[in-house]
Order: sequence, then structure tokens, then C-alpha cells
Amino acid sequence: MKTILESLLTHKTFTKEEAKQVLMDIALGNYNSSQIASFLTVFIMRNITLEELVGFREALLDLCHKIDLTAYNPMDVCGTGGDGKNTFNISTLTSFVVAGAGIPVAKHGNYGVSSISGSSNVLETLGIVFQTDENILKQQIKESNICFLHAPLFHPAMKTVGPIRKELGIKTFFNMLGPLVNPAQPKIQMSGVFSLELARMYQYLLQQENSQYSIIYGLDGFDEVTLTDKTKLITNDCEQFVEAKEFNFKNIEYANLYGGETLEEAALIFSTIIDGKGTESQNNVVLANSALAIKTYYNHFTIEESLDMARESLFDLKAKKAFNILKEIQ
Repeated sequence: MKTILESLLTHKTFTKEEAKQVLMDIALGNYNSSQIASFLTVFIMRNITLEELVGFREALLDLCHKIDLTAYNPMDVCGTGGDGKNTFNISTLTSFVVAGAGIPVAKHGNYGVSSISGSSNVLETLGIVFQTDENILKQQIKESNICFLHAPLFHPAMKTVGPIRKELGIKTFFNMLGPLVNPAQPKIQMSGVFSLELARMYQYLLQQENSQYSIIYGLDGFDEVTLTDKTKLITNDCEQFVEAKEFNFKNIEYANLYGGETLEEAALIFSTIIDGKGTESQNNVVLANSALAIKTYYNHFTIEESLDMARESLFDLKAKKAFNILKEIQ
């Protein structure tokens, strides 16, 4: 690792093969926590290259505990996290609204690093038990239209670096990898990212794999549609900016996205919204993201048609039903 760090500190970059090997060595326990922390810090101080991102991704996918859900043709709705905004769990709620609309979801998620509550935190607090058994996951997606794949249980490297990431408390390149390393490798996904540069890398990778995708980057730094400002939307068919008026909504204030200061507060916000009792701002943000996710899956739908499906799922409590069924299957 000393040689690797010295190389990186002289501003050298990795080839894809070098990046893949070093991450595999991390996962196999070949480095101590101080060395890993130093390695992660380098990539906080400089941008990752496409070659490095691809190499790291290949390592995680080669080592991961894979799940075959192809029979259900699920999608993933996942953000990189790491935007440091402490919003409520928008993409997780969106996943349940999408499931309630009848679309199968294999949701990949993890504990929060730069926020109080990541998707895994809030679901665990609300009583979801993380599963790795393929038969249980298939039963969940069959009966509730959704299963949750807790990243550390499927990725040895993420489990190894998890405590180190938490101690650092800021985003690392593992945030960048999250939506790209779903153990089920769904062919349809809506991914939120925290920078336009990363959005371009995602576009390149997903194009190479013939995936059906939407990539979202909020111009004010969010990795989801927030209705606070314009959002860059990149799909298979086009690139455009979307904002509140595209959904016939009003712009909202950042304060309305507040995610809470404790896990209990985050869980209460989540429960209130999935019960159909969120504020207008909370509901509209979830509906906007859900509409784009539905349109990602059914790309011939209009935004209006997708919004109608999202509203029915949220306010007729179909999303809540999907959550309750998922919770029961253990």
C-alpha cells in the first residue's frame, strides 16, 4: 500500500486493472484501516477517472454475492448519497411508490455516511430485516413488488470499509459506486448522482451495457429531483433540464426537505409520508421522483401518466401496502 499511496500522492492515476486489483486486496483484508483511510482520502482530494471507476466497479461485482432476479425484470431507484444535504429518504420512499404502482424494484442501499439516515438506517429502524437468501428475496419481490439489498451483506469490500467510511463522515468513491453495483444487476435503473461529471461517467457505462436508464443531477447539488432548482435529466433518448413546472408543481424551499436529526425522527418522517400524510412539499418531491422512475420503466409513458400512477400508489396507500408486505416476509 505504501507504494500505491506514494504513486497517488504524485498525482498518478490507476489503469482499470490496477484499480480493480487494489480494491480486491482491500476486500480480502490485505490492508489495515489506516492504510485504507489514507487511500480513500486521496480520492476525496482529487476526481476519480473513468478507468478507475470501471476498475473499482469490476472488483466489487466480481466479489459480490449475486442474486438472480431476472425473471421479474426489476428496476433500481438509487442515489449515490454523499450530497451532504440531510434530506428525508426521498429515493427510498420513491422505491415503495414505484412498487405500489406495480413495477418490480430491487432496491440497493446502505447506511448513511454523510447524513443521519441512509436507506438501510431508516428501513432497519422501521423493522425491515435485511435478507441475503435468494428464495426469500424472490418471495418478497413476487408478493410486494420490492426487495431490499443491503450493500454490506453482498459486498465484502463495502463491509470492510464501512466503519472507516463512517469515521471519515464524508463521501468517498464508494458513494459513486453504489448505484452501479446492485447485486441483482437490473437492466433498468434511475440513478441520482452528486455531480455532472459523475453523471457523464454513468451515461457512458450504462450505454455500454444497453441499460434502460435515467440519470439525475440536481443543479444545486442534490442526487435527486428536489423541486428546489432545475435538475439535469439524462436518459437513453434525450438530455434535458426538468423543474417543478414540468410536474405542475411549485418550487419549494430547501428547508422543506429536512430529514431529521435522529434515526427516530427520520423514520417518523418516512412513516408519515408513506401513510399519505406528508406535507405538500414532501409529497410533491416523492411524486416527481416516482413519476420519473415510472417513466424510466415505461419509457413510452408521459409525465402526466406517470404522475397519475404515482399519486394512486401514494394516496391509495399501495406504497404502504408494499412496505407492510415486505416487512412481513422474513
